[in-house]
Amino acid sequence: MADLIRDAPLGQVIRFITGNRSLLYPEERPDFQLPSCYSQHPSDLKDAPKESVEKEVGTAVQSRTSQESNDLERAITAADLQKATTRTELSKVGTQAELAEAYTRATMEKGPSVPVVPEKLDDGTILVNWYSTTDPDNPQNWPSSRKNLVTLQIWGVMAQFNVSATVASLGLALYVLAYGIGPLLFSPLSEIPSLGRNVPYMFTFAIFVILSVPTAIVNNFAGLMVLRFLQGFFGSPCLATGGASLSDIYSLMAQPYAIACWALFATCGPALGPLLSAYAVMAKDWHWALWEIVWLSGPTFLVLFCFLPETSASNILLRRARRLRKLTGNPNFKSQSEIDQANISARQLLVESLWRPLQIMFLDVQVAFIDLYTALSYAIFYSFFESFEYLAIYYGFNAGSIGLSFLSISVSVFISLSLYLAYIHWVVNPEIRRNGLPAPEKRLIPGLLASFCLPVGLFIFAWTCRTSVHWIVPLIGVTIFSGGVFIIFQCLFVFLPLSFPNYAASLFATNDFLRSTFAAGAILYARPLFHDLGIGPGVSLLAGLTVGCIVGIFLLYKYAPALRKRSRFTAK
Repeated sequence: MADLIRDAPLGQVIRFITGNRSLLYPEERPDFQLPSCYSQHPSDLKDAPKESVEKEVGTAVQSRTSQESNDLERAITAADLQKATTRTELSKVGTQAELAEAYTRATMEKGPSVPVVPEKLDDGTILVNWYSTTDPDNPQNWPSSRKNLVTLQIWGVMAQFNVSATVASLGLALYVLAYGIGPLLFSPLSEIPSLGRNVPYMFTFAIFVILSVPTAIVNNFAGLMVLRFLQGFFGSPCLATGGASLSDIYSLMAQPYAIACWALFATCGPALGPLLSAYAVMAKDWHWALWEIVWLSGPTFLVLFCFLPETSASNILLRRARRLRKLTGNPNFKSQSEIDQANISARQLLVESLWRPLQIMFLDVQVAFIDLYTALSYAIFYSFFESFEYLAIYYGFNAGSIGLSFLSISVSVFISLSLYLAYIHWVVNPEIRRNGLPAPEKRLIPGLLASFCLPVGLFIFAWTCRTSVHWIVPLIGVTIFSGGVFIIFQCLFVFLPLSFPNYAASLFATNDFLRSTFAAGAILYARPLFHDLGIGPGVSLLAGLTVGCIVGIFLLYKYAPALRKRSRFTAK
């Protein structure tokens, strides 16, 4: 628990106040023993990896076969250890063969703890790495209890930020729009090694909590709209860093489970917002709906401030290198992330974060289709905030009953999550263990079936939402549509980093922006659309667009290999 608090923002504040005399790291303790491979004379480190491995590992692997010994030796040299085992490292690979090797490594069971020999560069720099294959500071090696605590916090904050009071359509639209703009800034900030995940995360979260108070008490429309936009902007780091934090602590094989559950909370959050705000408005007034955000975000911030550790391996190793330089007086101790950061200019960061993903979207038909499909689906999802009002017209629902109707989305997502995780557990992962990483388009197979759910669910909702049909029938349509959207998003968001590993983080940020832009527009156009055309023709128009997307995803599945060969951005 002491290590957990030390690595959380609270612990870092305590260390700053006490001059780093409290909550010590191993390198700061009097009994710390520098690993022998680090304490050798710098000139000896050049040839250290092979010799040190043979000497220090011999005892640990006596009981293993010769082949296992060779595999273990390769795994404990610093160069091999840096090969992708997390999504952050995955962004550094450039070929499908390297991707396959990364997933193969992720399927290997961990052996005994073995020292990791640091790599020495030609200029004398010694790259600081994990001390051993079971180094407790490596987020991948954290005990399950610590991983579960961090995961629950990230899931919880994702749900909390998505619970947005629907006070007015324009306010919700501005909130959602800003929610997509924020990741364009905060996503690259969280990848800067000296900042890590927690600095932008906690800084913006604190501003969000502060802004929530005046938002709840403001009494003029213009002020409310401005504050709602700022709330969405500063609440967006959960999109920018939540998935990245989970990728930091789980292996490539375990990530689909954690991120799918994270997406569950992201989807259920908007569905819970109308429910919570509806009864608050009925009991008091619209101010109470916004006070609920304060009551949720305040305690959540305190929990994260006390118990959310830094998960970025780049940041952890950078700070370790600083401590080793202070301990030994040797300026050659540096982390790879520290060197990379020194070589990146602000212009390069802006180009890679803003221009490059737009360039890929316009030049690569795969990315263009994925962005369009997910943005359209997200927009239709948010149009329900307007179409559900017809439940009051046809069935006499009050505000609270309409809020309860949104629970059909939550039910759908829970069912879809169970089916998707079962598919990952019983089909995908065993195939990877048997035959290695399949082609990226194989991850689209569930999405091929789920793509039919979108138009089917929408047509059911469109033409059964009337007084002559029981209210459960249109909600079944909503359930079918929402389940299809959830599975399609999971498939496409796995296909994207497997096809474009070098640009995945930036592509996700751009996708967030496009989805939020489409959703903000949908919130504003949905009311006049349904008013002028009627709920049947209006929703059918949206359903027709999703029919075209069925053709698109089947074409993507069929022609993805050929498109990868033609693209200059994909992993070959």
